[in-house]
Amino acid sequence: MTSDKQKEAVIEKDKGNAFYKKKEFEKALEHYEAALKLDPTNISIMTNRAAVYFEQNKLDDCIKECEKAIEVGREKHSPFNVIAKAFCRIGNAYLKKDNLEKALTYYNKSLSEHRVPEVVKKAQNVESMIKERERLAYINPEISLEEKSKGNKMYQDGNFPDAIKHYNEAILRNPDDAKIYSNRSACYMKLMEYSLALKDADECIKRDPTFVKGYLRKGATFLAQKESTKAADAYSKALELDPQCQEAKEGYQKSVMSQGNDIDSVKKRVMNNPEVQNILCDPAMRAILQQMQENPKAISEHLSNPEIRDKIDKLMECGIIDIR
Repeated sequence: MTSDKQKEAVIEKDKGNAFYKKKEFEKALEHYEAALKLDPTNISIMTNRAAVYFEQNKLDDCIKECEKAIEVGREKHSPFNVIAKAFCRIGNAYLKKDNLEKALTYYNKSLSEHRVPEVVKKAQNVESMIKERERLAYINPEISLEEKSKGNKMYQDGNFPDAIKHYNEAILRNPDDAKIYSNRSACYMKLMEYSLALKDADECIKRDPTFVKGYLRKGATFLAQKESTKAADAYSKALELDPQCQEAKEGYQKSVMSQGNDIDSVKKRVMNNPEVQNILCDPAMRAILQQMQENPKAISEHLSNPEIRDKIDKLMECGIIDIR
């Protein structure tokens, strides 16, 4: 093959590329065909023709053309990046065919020849798609309910580690069931794994913001960690959903009673917070605080009033309430 033919082949390829950009694919194929007759070992022309087949949705032709390009490229010791492009095109075709596993295989083959950020990202995306597809295929609410029931039995028997195993499987089978996270949170509480208990309480609330137990689990976890203000806030939200919830009332009361702060720092926060000063100057609030000091159970009578509860929360945040 003469050098002149190679030059003519490049000219024909460039003409094909021009038509490809204009989406005139049949004309592009004519020039690529002419280019390959002049230079049958130029695999770039083959991969360009494969790109046309891809756009025409002739995916099997695209794959065959790229496989031929790779075969010729190996024989002629073509640059790794050129062979990598052919592997990537095959990956693109399999992705369009919705064959994720093969798409990932060929993207990885492309990366083994020449590592390109764009192809790395494609491989990562396909991996994520495969995992998500497997996750969705695994979902089965009926099996989830069976596993949750087994977990509940283990919990009642005091076998918390095995209960968690069943709850883990129940969540995999139905990840949107808020109640399972609540149950697993209770298990972690029993094992004093407070960070995990809190995480599950948050997951429970995320999936169902109206589920009272999520806030009860959160409040109990904060209370166990001696974070009384945060506990009171969680119990307060539970009471907003169910003002008659006894567990929320008792938890809120315990949170208030466990408050304690350095006197100087408390005074400083009061001086810097006009809202707190107004609350303390309110005769009605002073009467309520007096009742709380004399009879801690009296606070339950005021929790049904959101306005009073908000004021108590504010005083707790500043560390003013300190009932022992």
